[in-house]
This record gives sequence, C-alpha cells and structure tokens, in this order.
Amino acid sequence: MAVTFWKKKEAQQPTKPKGFWREWGDAILFAVVAATLIRWATFEAYTIPTPSMEHSLLVGDYLFVSKLHYGPRTPQTPLQVPLTHQTLWGTGIKSYSDAIQLPSYRLPGFSEIKRNDVVVFNVPFEAEHPADLRTNYIKRCVAIAGDQLEVKQGQVVVNGQPQPKYPDMQSSYFLQIPAPDDQIRAAFRQYGVVNYDNQQNGEPFLIQHPTYGVGYGVHMTEAARAFFSKQPGVKGIIDLKEQPNQPVGPNEQAVFPNNPDSPYSSALSPAPFPGWNKDNYGPISVPKQGETVTLTRQNIPMYWKIILRYEHNENVTMQGDQVVINGQPITTYTFKQNYYFMMGDNRHNSLDSRYWGFVPEDHVVGKAVLIWMSVDPYGSWLSKIRWNRLFNTID
Repeated sequence: MAVTFWKKKEAQQPTKPKGFWREWGDAILFAVVAATLIRWATFEAYTIPTPSMEHSLLVGDYLFVSKLHYGPRTPQTPLQVPLTHQTLWGTGIKSYSDAIQLPSYRLPGFSEIKRNDVVVFNVPFEAEHPADLRTNYIKRCVAIAGDQLEVKQGQVVVNGQPQPKYPDMQSSYFLQIPAPDDQIRAAFRQYGVVNYDNQQNGEPFLIQHPTYGVGYGVHMTEAARAFFSKQPGVKGIIDLKEQPNQPVGPNEQAVFPNNPDSPYSSALSPAPFPGWNKDNYGPISVPKQGETVTLTRQNIPMYWKIILRYEHNENVTMQGDQVVINGQPITTYTFKQNYYFMMGDNRHNSLDSRYWGFVPEDHVVGKAVLIWMSVDPYGSWLSKIRWNRLFNTID
C-alpha cells in the first residue's frame, strides 16, 4: 500500500509595510511619470513672451497647446553634438550637420494642420540643436503644403484667393502729433497700443521722425487706427507698409530666400528674388511630401536648407551651381515631408517664415487652443489679470 506524505504548507510571511519615505517616493515618482506623459501626449502649457501675435495673443497670455490635434512626436534624443559646418558660395552661409538622433515619429492625431491654425513649433533656424530642443515659436499657419502663397501690399493671397484679415491683426503706423497730448496717451492704453521697449509703462515713445515730424511709431489694429484718425490731436496717420520693389534698407533684414539661411547667412547679391519684402512677397510654392522640383541656380537658395538639414540626407555638398548628394550631382529633388508657411498676426513686428523660410512638419509641436490665464505686464495690482481673456478659445 502506497503511503503519501503531505508536506505541511509553510505559513506565508506577512508583507512588510512600506516606510513613510518609500510611500512618498513612490507617489512622487508616479506623479512625475504621469505628468510627463500627459505633457508629452496631450496638452502642454505655454506663455506668450513677445508681441509677434498681437492682438490675437497678448504678451502675458498663458495657453494650453493640444498635441492631440496633430499627434504627439516621439523624442529626438541627440547622441552627439554637430561639430562641422560648410560655407555655401562664399557668402558665409553655415550649414550645420545634424546631430545623430533616434528616429522620430508622429503618432496619429485627429486633425491635420489647416490654414489659419495658430500653431506652436520648434523654430527651424537653430541648426545647432536637434528639432525638439529648439526654441518654441507660435504663429499662424497662412499656407499649407502644396499651396502657392503671395503677399500683396500686406494682403495674404493663397492659391489666388485673398485670405481673411482678423480684427486683432496689427500693422505699423506713424501718428503725427504736433504736441504731446495726454488724451492720446490715455487712448493708447484703452486701445492696447503698447511699446514693449518701454519697460516702465509700455507707452509708445514720442520721437522726431526725419520724414514725418513729431509723433509716435506704433503697432495697432484697424479699429485703433480708425479711432485715432478722428482725434483732433492727431495731424495725420502714415501707413508704414513697404512698397513693391522697394530696395532693402541698411537696417532691414533681407527676406527669405534672398537671405537663404538667416541668421547664419547674409543677403545674396544680386538677390535671386528682387523686390520681395515683408509686405510684397512671393509668389512662393510651399513644398509638399512626394512633390518633385527641378533644381536651378535661382531656386537652390529656396530648397538648400530642406535638402541639407530638414530631410536628413547624408553627404550633401554644393559644387558650383549644383547640389551633390553622395558624390552625385542632382537636378531634381523629391520632398520627404510636408512644409508650412507661418506668419505672426502683428505683421510688421514678427520674425517668421518671410525671414527664415518653411517650417518642416516634424518641427510642429501642436495647436494653440485655449487661453487659461492672462497677466498684463504693465497693469496695476488691481488690474494685473486680464479677466476678459480667461478661458477664451483661440481662433
């Protein structure tokens, strides 16, 4: 008869409770991981530090930016710092090699980038950093991949159709004031006419203009212009739009692609696109993924940064008037991703695509959707918060 001996089951040891500091450490670690994932994949908070989007967005606005709209990007972790550069055509244009990075992908979003979206992106011209470590800019996308864009006397035209002018857009004017006027100064505050160079109170400076006399150089909306034009203390209002074919002045930065790699380059001479300026620009075609272009001496300045830097081609050089990849001259090029043209709503006070060119799709961070807080840098302690802007959606 077989006999089975049953081993007595050992008593289970009670789990030792976590210590106080272990409990707090785990909680903090979980909170950090959760916050990082939320910030990476859903929404992130930003603030507006410059007036390039006024009055659509104001200095001191705090925003939520949605990464769900266009899809969050995987990180682009640099493995080494770019050390080399090359000079193009003897003009001082420096083309920095990309840092070795992990492949970057964009997860699916529920929207594509549309015309007139207010978009946060990594500024393309900081070539010494990988894309996701570059400074964040916020602008309005005025043209998407495949569009043809033109600016005529400040009016944006896309595919032959004039685009809407938003009520809060600003332009530059000179207000001729024969004598200092306290009522005019008070009206500046009422209509949001601000000079952020005046750190004391933000008021525009009264100056002596060499052509227009005594007055104020200001950026303001059309509504403000209409108001000041009716004031008895205002002698005249000069529209400071640039004229077609106006030569670039000594203090004016030449526009892209006449200055093909700003801020690393200087303006080409002669300019491949004469007569272009910030108010009269184009026509220019925005590159689209899969589109093939024929490269010529004239348009190479327009596409050089794309081929060299944004699309991660290897062994790109310039030999004479030809682009060479891996030792082979190329006469055509097919784009690997979509590009966008961004402009600030403060059209005369915005460093944007008119100066440094197209924004690659892999530089796009997300869509600005909500103002959750707004702080007036020149407001008194009673009026510091702009209550009327809280929780406003962004158009």
